[in-house]
This record gives sequence, C-alpha cells and structure tokens, in this order.
Amino acid sequence: MKKFRVVHYLNQFYGGIGGEDKADYPVEVREGVVGPGMAIKGALGEDGEIVATIICGDNYFSSNEKAATAQILDIVAKYQPDILVAGPAFNAGRYGFACGAVCRAVGEKFNIPVLTGMYQENPGVDSYRNYTYIVKTGNSAVDMRNAVPAMVIMLKKLAGGEALGSAEEEGCFAPGAGVRRNFFHEERGSKRAVDMMMAKIKGEPFVTEYPMPEFDRVAANPPVLDLTKATVALVTSGGIVPKGNPDRIESSSASKYGRYDLTGITDLTAETFETAHGGYDPVYANQDADRVLPVDIMREFEAAGVIGKLYHHYYATVGNGTSVANAKAYAAAIGAELKENGVDAVILTST
Repeated sequence: MKKFRVVHYLNQFYGGIGGEDKADYPVEVREGVVGPGMAIKGALGEDGEIVATIICGDNYFSSNEKAATAQILDIVAKYQPDILVAGPAFNAGRYGFACGAVCRAVGEKFNIPVLTGMYQENPGVDSYRNYTYIVKTGNSAVDMRNAVPAMVIMLKKLAGGEALGSAEEEGCFAPGAGVRRNFFHEERGSKRAVDMMMAKIKGEPFVTEYPMPEFDRVAANPPVLDLTKATVALVTSGGIVPKGNPDRIESSSASKYGRYDLTGITDLTAETFETAHGGYDPVYANQDADRVLPVDIMREFEAAGVIGKLYHHYYATVGNGTSVANAKAYAAAIGAELKENGVDAVILTST
C-alpha cells in the first residue's frame, strides 16, 4: 500500500531553533522529520511519512501573516502532501493561531485534509474550529505522549478517507468546517429529551446533544467618584517580580501569584525588578519594569494629588498559558484581600 505524504508545521521552539529570542525566525522548510515529528513518525508506522517540516517563528507569522502564508503555500505545493498536520500547539496562543491559520489556508487552497491539536483554552480553537480539525490536547507539552497518538489516529482516518464519527467520539472540537452529519439513533428524539430532563431533575449525570455557547459577561463596576481620595492598587499578569523571582512563579501556566511590598519604592530598576513571564521578549521589561507595572507614574500621581495614595503592595502572576480557572481563583483571592484593606480601585496591567 502506498504511504500517504504528510507535511508538518512547527513554530521556532518545537522546530529546535530557539525560544522567545527566536520568535522572529522566518519561514524555513526542512526535508523529513523535526522535533515532535519523530513521535508522529513512530505512531504512523508504515502507513505514512513526513516528507517535509515547515518551521516559522510565532512573532514572524503574526507580524507577516500574508507573506508567511504565501511562502508556506508554495512549499506545500512543492511537496504535494495528502495531509497537513500543524503542532500540536497545546495552550500556546500565538502558536495556536498560526497552526489554525496555516491549516485553513492549506485546506482551502489545495482541498486536502488539515489537522492540528490544541488545549480547550487556546484562543486558536474558537478562531479556527470551523476551518480545521482540532484534536483536544492537554495544557502543555507534558501531554505530548497522549496528544500525538490521538492526532495520528485522526490523521490516518483523514488521509485514508475514512468516515468520521461525532466530534465527541473523535476527540476533537468540531467535525471540520462546521459540518453536521445525520445518523440514525436507536431511540427517537422525544424519548431522549425526556430521559435527559428526568436525569436533570434527579440530579443524575447527562450529556446534552446540542450544547449552547457560553458567554462570560463581566458587569462594569461603578466609577470612582473622587480619585483624589482613592487608594489605588496595581495588579499585573505581566510577571513583574523582585529580582530573582523569590516565589518561583512559572514562566508559563502559573500555579501561583505573588504579593510584593512597594513601601518606599518610587521606581522599578533593572537591578531590583524583572519579569518572570515567558511568551514575549523580556528585554524591555527587564530594562525598566515600570513599562509593565507603572509604579513611577503612580508615584507621580500620588505626589501631585491626582490619586489619594498607591496601595503599599502589588500583586503579580504570569498570564502566559495560565488556565482560566486558575486566573479566576487568583482574581477572587486578590480582590477579597484588596477590598478588606480598603482599596478603592485597581489598575490591571498585562504584557
């Protein structure tokens, strides 16, 4: 049986080029297998082969999407694959967007199956779930050993032209381009609906056949009527921490936040503060952390009477890859503490 041909897309990190310092790396193609492609190759066995790997830095792709996409399409045309696989991207947002955009462009241009893998909170999921198959993965590369086999199972089905089951059965977010398929159920819909209703009434588990979208709405708080008497606090997801990162806040998927004293501090210097954040170039934040956490400006406002005073502690965590559940928990804990200590307003900064 003829092996099907696979082209694999990776970012600069998984392509072995480097980390955030190489995020501007331009489009490059390499013959054969690179990085996670080795695991894909092993799972493919004799059914298929990765004929080429395309590598592109996350920043380069996002800043040059049109040109980068054109280059990638030219490469794909040269290798004439039966399927394109991107990632997996796990919870890396820029990487997820790039994987989704590449899959969409290749699928629309060459009318071949395209596939990627992402964590449910990756913003690339909602942006591209109607244009490509996206296999569900864990939050980080720790899940690579589970993600690759799941992706390869679908890869083989797509490349072999096999019929697919529901998204739930296949372990993906959408059955490609928003397609819904008719099938015959052993029980009619009215009975299934009543069964679900009875299960809900009894407090028993059930799974809806038509889940509704969830919209997270946050009501705006009332404005501060007199800033000149207000105590204002600073909170950041930009990872600004005292030099040495004393609480060891992770550069991605943070499992904690820190609370740090600002008493007597009017300026965040390169000698005293730094960022623990991954996923963006830290050079400018490390040179002057006030660029992310504006203590210097807040002290000026305080001295000029624009605000009553700056709260004597600030709170910091890392937003990169941090789950929504953790972020909500941090916000609730920080908010409760600030409210208890009479803080009137919070300025929340990011990267």
